[in-house]
Amino acid sequence: MAESSKQFLHRFISRVVPVERDELPALIWSFAYFFCVLAAYYILRPVRDEMGVLSGAHNLPWLFSVVFVTMLAVIPIFGWVAGHFTIRRLLPTVYAFFILNLLIFFVALQSGIGLQAFGPIFFVWLSVFNLFVVSVFWSFMADVFSTDASRRLFGCISAGGSLGAMTGPFITAMAVKSVGVSGLLLVSAMFLFIAVGCMLALLKWYHSHHGVDLGNRHLSSIKNPEATSPSLWIGVLRIVRSPYLKGIALYLMCYSILSTFLYSQQTIIIPQVMPSSEDRMQLFASVDLGINVLAFTLQFFATGWLLTRLGVVIMLAVMPMVSLVGFGVFGLVTVLPVLIGFGVLRRVGEFSITKPTRETLFTVVPREEKYQAKNVIDTVVHRGADMTGTGIVSVFHGWGMSLSHMAFAALPIAGIWLAIGIWLGRRHEAIRRQ
Repeated sequence: MAESSKQFLHRFISRVVPVERDELPALIWSFAYFFCVLAAYYILRPVRDEMGVLSGAHNLPWLFSVVFVTMLAVIPIFGWVAGHFTIRRLLPTVYAFFILNLLIFFVALQSGIGLQAFGPIFFVWLSVFNLFVVSVFWSFMADVFSTDASRRLFGCISAGGSLGAMTGPFITAMAVKSVGVSGLLLVSAMFLFIAVGCMLALLKWYHSHHGVDLGNRHLSSIKNPEATSPSLWIGVLRIVRSPYLKGIALYLMCYSILSTFLYSQQTIIIPQVMPSSEDRMQLFASVDLGINVLAFTLQFFATGWLLTRLGVVIMLAVMPMVSLVGFGVFGLVTVLPVLIGFGVLRRVGEFSITKPTRETLFTVVPREEKYQAKNVIDTVVHRGADMTGTGIVSVFHGWGMSLSHMAFAALPIAGIWLAIGIWLGRRHEAIRRQ
């Protein structure tokens, strides 16, 4: 790139992002890297939702159980691998592994294996994929940028991910009927391949900028046991001994259980209305696109303002109240548009209201305690609650409950969620004032 072009680009970007001129290449590569990672995931997410439909609501409990057990098994293994491999070996290997998986899935579909037989494996695989490609990305970013640079640039880099999260479902919605699932697998693999190129470009920039070969180091946030993979049992004990941390865990449990209620109802009602697999994937992709656009808009323009003006108590209570109304309305009017609208509201609210506020709750927790407990809450509690929710729905099915009755059965859980949210918010304010 010519020097004059670099100067023009820096002047243009620095108007909205406080980036130093020598940081500009790293910012662009990081933006593109995260864009590709989330585009790759969101291209595949509607396919996973279709696999859930094809597997049937009665199979969801064991699917979520396998996801839960797989997470517990893979996290310590990855922590060990990350501690023994340098960045130059670890990151390309992780992405090459997932690209190879996608190519194997492509060959399997092309050889005549049906979506229904292929579905359970893919459902579990994508959950693991999402966990690792995103966590590896942010661990790498923490090593590439200094603390000062991260505060200035991570917002812009996150926007790259948001743009990828919108591009992915758009591609799926537009292309699924013409290229099919196998074609989408190749497109996703292509984005991961480009992500590897961006990562290698960042290593080259770091070496030229700092005179140090970052590729010969380990990921510091994974190598440091205090930051990522402490003993799960230590985290569990932290939660058991702290009413505040127990409250955070229970708050997330209620959200996850109700999410699986809604997901299970989706797997029942959507096939009744839309018999075509491609039509369903197009619907899932369109819903994901709408959710990501709305969530990005709210995060950019409203989340910080709302959190400052309304406070933690009200922000934690918003989505439980939406759930009380949503499940009540769906129980009275059990139709697809109500289910879709309610699902969109819940996920937009989770991304733009509940999750940012939930992260705020950890700001009053001591650093070591935060990392140990948060690791358990974000993995074991979250996935364990998914498994619990599908188990409850399975019991309801066994009792012969209708969708309407199951929606009404969710109301007490939403009420408990609301009470926990109000208590948590008040407790957070009390600790903050101490």
